[in-house]
Amino acid sequence: MDNFKVIYRILRYLEKAMDYDESDMDFISARHLGLTDQRWLSIMEMLVHDGYIAGIDVKRSIDGDACISVSDIRITLKGLEYLQENSLMQKAANSARGISERIP
Repeated sequence: MDNFKVIYRILRYLEKAMDYDESDMDFISARHLGLTDQRWLSIMEMLVHDGYIAGIDVKRSIDGDACISVSDIRITLKGLEYLQENSLMQKAANSARGISERIP
């Protein structure tokens, strides 16, 4: 699966989870998303590092092994902005595709 689709799915789930007391990590687990554990961990680490999600602590040892702890995973304002921009870009791309199909 495309990394950006995975990122969108994770952020979209966390946006929906704002209505609940707790997020269910099973919906965004490596297995559920069809990813290797290493790829999932790398994506989660990037999302935390770039400020799209909070509530996760990723620590790497000297030999590169990673340890992740989840306390209260949630989407941040920056993550919500990403979803909004992505949605607007998708609508614009669909509109442009529709226009190009009509023009000979």
